[in-house]
Amino acid sequence: VQLQASGGGLVQPGGSLRLSCAVSGSGFSIEDMGWYRQAPGNQRESVATSSSGRITNYADFVQGRFTISTDYSKKMVVLQMNSLKSEDTAVYFCYVKWRYWGRTFLRESWGQGTLVTVSS
Repeated sequence: VQLQASGGGLVQPGGSLRLSCAVSGSGFSIEDMGWYRQAPGNQRESVATSSSGRITNYADFVQGRFTISTDYSKKMVVLQMNSLKSEDTAVYFCYVKWRYWGRTFLRESWGQGTLVTVSS
């Protein structure tokens, strides 16, 4: 299972970015999908998660500005970020929790990270 994130870049405060993450591989099913971020000097923190495509959770700092969407059939997760602030500057990582078909053990895989810089 491999994840490829894209969509990061430089944006001015108040602007928008759309992060995408494509999951590749075969013979597995995805349980959860989501996004974390890590700012310089900080620990990695959860941004938005989707459980089985039905339950979504957002970090408090999102405050309605971000939207996570998932397509389990296409194995993709997207994070639409609006009203970006300088404090949103971080490397954003997508992740999935998945299991091989017929197995119960839940595994976790991460994308390589995409840098989001919010600055004027």
